[in-house]
Amino acid sequence: MLAPLALAQHSLDGPAIDSKTADQAYKNIVQLKGTPADQLIPAMQVISSSLGVECSFCHVAGKAELDDKPAKKTAREMISMVASINKGSFGGRQQVSCFSCHHGVANPASVPPVLETDAVRGEISTVLPAGAAPTVDDVIQKYVTAIGGTDAIRKTTSRVEKGTILVGGSQTPIEVFTKAPNKRVTISHGANGDSFTAFDGTAGWMGNTGRLAREMSPTESLASSLDAEFAIAVRLKEIFPQIRRARPEQIDGVMCESLIGTGPGRLPVRLYFDQNSGLLIRLVRFAETPVGRNPTQIDYADYRDTDGVKIPFRWTLSRLNGRFTIQIADVKSNVPIDDAKFAKPIGDVK
Repeated sequence: MLAPLALAQHSLDGPAIDSKTADQAYKNIVQLKGTPADQLIPAMQVISSSLGVECSFCHVAGKAELDDKPAKKTAREMISMVASINKGSFGGRQQVSCFSCHHGVANPASVPPVLETDAVRGEISTVLPAGAAPTVDDVIQKYVTAIGGTDAIRKTTSRVEKGTILVGGSQTPIEVFTKAPNKRVTISHGANGDSFTAFDGTAGWMGNTGRLAREMSPTESLASSLDAEFAIAVRLKEIFPQIRRARPEQIDGVMCESLIGTGPGRLPVRLYFDQNSGLLIRLVRFAETPVGRNPTQIDYADYRDTDGVKIPFRWTLSRLNGRFTIQIADVKSNVPIDDAKFAKPIGDVK
């Protein structure tokens, strides 16, 4: 079971950007003409996070199309420079981004720091476990076994989960309805109405009570389809036709096996499994933008047995522009759920 998007990447009040380019959907687009419109906001997030600045660093509040601020002109020149480097030196692959130089500061350092202590500057190393390295199949099988085994996993075909979503110190009741193989709807019950994030098995949509639902962009829908996978443990090789093992990494003091999965039309996805328990504890997926990849990290914790299958009762989704945690309190398995529950409403969301 994977985490729902739960929070919209873009405002539901934004312009309709279905298949438009950025210059068709937004005003005064210069350097990013021809870029898919749904990549513009994620690209701005990459720039903002890479420089450690807010939108107002380059844009006039409420009138983002204006060119009043010199930093906006500089940003356009830097976008052109990065694109030129990637095209000329890396065959068009996005190996260099704003973060390559800025590392979270507006003015990148051009001189390396001097040694300020007598301590020997050590090398960063990864401690590899003794013995033969596990294969991709070994890692996946250990994961399947850790959560209950193939038979137990396939016996459960739906779940209804209830809990809370924690965002910025506030808690809101939430319900998550999931159905095999890949249907999901998350309903957050806010003070001003309900918020919906769903994947109907083919496409994703989002909406709020009393307003028209909107279809997700292709990028959002692809991410939502992964989140909606009901039994990803037994479908990893179907979802990712190419899976390779990466170097083990340490996450919060836990040594993890790392796999990288790829497939047609999908950017690489990194999966991290606890070397001891075999459980999936982190997944990192990416969205393509013209200025670099925009990451989404999902951390899984609090695994509990539910009708013979261990599932995470807590997951934290982190993006460049924010994070939230969902804590589940109650789970019911094999509850009948009509497919209409996941379908995008024709009129206003109710």
